Amino acid sequence: MISITEWQKIGVGITGFGAFFILLGALLYFDSVLLAFGNLLFLTGLTLIIGLRKTLSFFFQWHKLKGTSFFLGGVAVVLLRWPLLGMFLETYGFFSLFR
Repeated sequence: MISITEWQKIGVGITGFGAFFILLGALLYFDSVLLAFGNLLFLTGLTLIIGLRKTLSFFFQWHKLKGTSFFLGGVAVVLLRWPLLGMFLETYGFFSLFR
């Protein structure tokens, strides 16, 4: 049986809140504040679940660099209050990362 640390449990909760805020921001006509908050929570939770080293090694692999740049670029665009364009960039980057 795999043991789950307290940090990983907190990370699951934070990732869930991040997904909730992203969904709520999309439902409320792409509210940039909710989307930005959801993005930050999602990335923070992911880092707590799998660890900083594994997160960095996942995002910055050579063959995943295109997806990473689109995903993180989309996060930056959402933070700059262009939510629709940022979400399109994030979605493309997400599918490029996990294909």
